[in-house]
Amino acid sequence: MSDSVKNENEAFEATVEGVAEEMGLPRERCRPDGMLEPCTLVIIGASGDLTARKLVPSLFNLYLNKGLPEPFLVVGCGRTKLGDGEFRDRMKGALAENGHLDQKKWEAFAGLLFYRSIEYDDPPSYVHLTEQLRSLDMEHETGGNRIFYLAVPPTLYATSARMLGRAGLSGEREGWSRIVVEKPFGRDLETAIALDRVLHQHFQEPQIFRIDHYLAKETVQNILMLRFANAIFEPLWNRRYVDHVSITAAETLGVEHRAGYYERSGVLRDMFQNHMMQLLALTAMEPPSLFEADRVRDEKAKLHRSLRPFPVENLEDYLVLGQYGSGTIGGKTVPAYRDESGVSPDSLTPTFAMMKIFVDNWRWQGVPFYLCSGKRLAEKRTEIAIQFKEIPHTMFRRILGEDIRANRLTLGIYPEEKITLIFQTKNPGAKVCLRSVTMDFHYHQGYEGPAMDAYEKVLLDVMMGDHMLFWRQDGVELCWSFLTPILEECETCSNRADILRTYEAGSWGPDAVKKVRNGTRAQT
Repeated sequence: MSDSVKNENEAFEATVEGVAEEMGLPRERCRPDGMLEPCTLVIIGASGDLTARKLVPSLFNLYLNKGLPEPFLVVGCGRTKLGDGEFRDRMKGALAENGHLDQKKWEAFAGLLFYRSIEYDDPPSYVHLTEQLRSLDMEHETGGNRIFYLAVPPTLYATSARMLGRAGLSGEREGWSRIVVEKPFGRDLETAIALDRVLHQHFQEPQIFRIDHYLAKETVQNILMLRFANAIFEPLWNRRYVDHVSITAAETLGVEHRAGYYERSGVLRDMFQNHMMQLLALTAMEPPSLFEADRVRDEKAKLHRSLRPFPVENLEDYLVLGQYGSGTIGGKTVPAYRDESGVSPDSLTPTFAMMKIFVDNWRWQGVPFYLCSGKRLAEKRTEIAIQFKEIPHTMFRRILGEDIRANRLTLGIYPEEKITLIFQTKNPGAKVCLRSVTMDFHYHQGYEGPAMDAYEKVLLDVMMGDHMLFWRQDGVELCWSFLTPILEECETCSNRADILRTYEAGSWGPDAVKKVRNGTRAQT
């Protein structure tokens, strides 16, 4: 290479690095070759369900689509005593069971997988792990770059983070170090702050990635594109034209094997503090000046700060809690929540919640947002519905009467990934009649590229160092600040059993939902 070319390359690299630093972007995002930096993914709790069901299948798909850095290693860690071969066999079995196994590609991918036994609260285990990681770094030239994914129960987050830090694994002398934490981020505001304090004892905020896999769904990311890349929607996205907004995350599954966790959490902690609040923020936030991680998260935080304090003294007009009874799902009889394995027979844990909330700012003042989520409901469906106001004056009243259906925009997230707009038009023929018609856009229509699921996206973003789809601590605390008074009132009130309504499995929840949705707008 000539000196002039070498100087040009060095100047270009310096410019790229300067731009990355100025914009707050991770260095590797700006590499001219588009390659990710080599790294090792260390899964703490790798013998658990999350690794076999989500993490390894996602990594294998990235491998098949050439989406992983080179070199790249996966080191599973857990209490279960396994060798590398046994760990690989377990992961192969999990892929085969889920129909994700490509036998021809498996052998090469399996060579990236290793396993080390540890005790989560045992310092010598982490010292030994440190030595083993250094040895793998030298052998495979991964540069000391490491991601520590906490796939352990939430009660072990603080312990695992503390042990990693004390073993020196949070340091960034040789390469970068990142830690990934799954929700729930605490049980309330106090425990969320305590967990954050432990994380920050050894890791800096740019090293911490708080995962909410809902944010990585393609159709969730599309909400911002729909709002801010199209001139026809944003002018109508406010209190002048929107009557109300409904955000629904319905499941047909029951508590399944998660009874131990669910009994301690319930639907408000499990769904509302994270998924529902994120969908609300994306739907109602103001446009950021740039599509850049901290600027987007700044606007989310501003939205969460604008939430009107929940009227806990008047719960029944704003909140419906329910618990599923027995019923029929998909033609099969299913048991009531209290009859599920691991659930107390007199449990007061809610499996359904619908709340009416308000955003006190210029754009949304007086517009109710209905957030609804529950288990054992009629369909598995996640969607956001923007219900526009009725027309202010109808010149058709003598012909059609006063009742003309208002427009409705629905953003389907799961299972149907689509955008639907309902509007009015005339029926063909001599008689003047209106009919509602639907204009549909299916998200994958006209696209033939490989699909990427939510966990593939978040894993790739952690490797890139991109925080766009991850929680920032101020957002976590703001949402807990809003929800904690509701939780305290619901869990300590004298009529707790009375406010928890039983609903039939396979229905759309308690009948009381209609009362709250149809409540007087004078309260707004």
